[in-house]
Amino acid sequence: MIIFKSIKNCATILFLSLYFIGFSQTYPIVDTSVSDYYNNTSIISAPSAGEAFYGQDAQYIGNQPSYTNNGDGTITDNVTGLMWEQDMGTKISYEAAFTKAANSTLGGYTDWRVPTIKELYSLANFTGRCFGDDAVDMFIDVNYFNQPIGDVSTGEREIDAQTWSSTQYVGLIMSGNLGIFGYNFVDGRLKAYPKLNPANGNPNEMYFRMVRGNTSYGINSFVDNGDGTISDNATGLMWQQVDNGNTYDWENALLYCENLSLAGYDDWRLPNAKELHSIVDYTRSLQTTNSPAIDPLFTCSSFTNPNGDSNYGYYWTSSPLQDGPNPYSDAVYTCFGEAQGEMSFPPTFIPTIYDTHGAGAQRNDPKQVGNNTYPTYFGPQGDILYVNNYVRAVRDIPLALSLDETIKINFNIYPNPATDKIVIETTNDLKLKIQNIEGKTIKTIKINAGLNTVSLKEISSGIYFFQLSDSISRRVEKIIIN
Repeated sequence: MIIFKSIKNCATILFLSLYFIGFSQTYPIVDTSVSDYYNNTSIISAPSAGEAFYGQDAQYIGNQPSYTNNGDGTITDNVTGLMWEQDMGTKISYEAAFTKAANSTLGGYTDWRVPTIKELYSLANFTGRCFGDDAVDMFIDVNYFNQPIGDVSTGEREIDAQTWSSTQYVGLIMSGNLGIFGYNFVDGRLKAYPKLNPANGNPNEMYFRMVRGNTSYGINSFVDNGDGTISDNATGLMWQQVDNGNTYDWENALLYCENLSLAGYDDWRLPNAKELHSIVDYTRSLQTTNSPAIDPLFTCSSFTNPNGDSNYGYYWTSSPLQDGPNPYSDAVYTCFGEAQGEMSFPPTFIPTIYDTHGAGAQRNDPKQVGNNTYPTYFGPQGDILYVNNYVRAVRDIPLALSLDETIKINFNIYPNPATDKIVIETTNDLKLKIQNIEGKTIKTIKINAGLNTVSLKEISSGIYFFQLSDSISRRVEKIIIN
């Protein structure tokens, strides 16, 4: 048997893994699409193992984004099994979004819903770029999704085009406001935004993109391995259970993970933005559970903010965030404690540190301290920039594969996507097991050597896994049924 410990720039392993999909992975993380390499200030050539800045986002290939335009105003994500509304329409209130979803028959479906923040974040694309208040490149694939920008003719900034989720913050933001988590596909930040306009109490209106399908997406399946690691069987990722209590700049955060040896494994890495976000627990916060926004199986370090109050850590990711005159200077972090900033509110207008955007927010820091003094404050919400942040390493749970098995199981399966039938051509007698995105077996069929036509008329549209096996081998194909 050959154990694949890592997928570092290995196209062969990535190709083979497509045929051996873990059925328990109901929460596959879609890759960030980042392919450029960075130092602290610029794009660089790909660093080699042992060199500075090795281990960043572009060096690890994940589940590559794959979409299907269904031609009816809907887009299917072939990785997650989620189907999305292509065009969000105009901004509406939080309550109106739920009414819209309940009444929608888009594409002939009636089970539309307002996505959770984890579902929504699956669409994030970190090749995006902004320049302060101005849009440059969207943080979503505009070949498939219509993404508006803010209406500057009404006084909005171009980046005022946040897309809200159904996930409400369990605490309060700013000066006691209810918060709704959303992702900004124009500037690349995830934050909780006030549900009501603080000035007049009226509902704020934002964009909402409806979703349907794979109701298990975003739900973790954690296992304590008893060796300082936590496995998430829903995502296929293994996590460092306890951070080491130290903070690092971005370069040294990468270095720490690459050099980590834990539980007998040496293929740890710094997680990308979407991987780290997958372990945020939005039911928890410092305000409501006196804990970080993460499952209690994990431990997060705490620190003291500039006011002398305790908060839980901000954690680096390997992903860049391109903004401003030097778009290569910042990288993404996730707040497992309060996403704090310094703001002033009436009647005193005294600068005060608030939880401005909620535990579970994703922001960005400069990668290095340089000649500056930190912490400092930045932007209209006075985001506290620390630069030296905590680290939680991750590794892929490897698939144990036999190369001989891929040789013994030979077949052709077409068409894909399929409609009412599919053809399987094989030289072996096989058993076909059709499973849905949640791992439930829908149909089991005997496949004979030769040409086989399988009817799909009784199977609803969606993403399925076709597992073909004999007594010693198996092979899996992901099939889209329209």
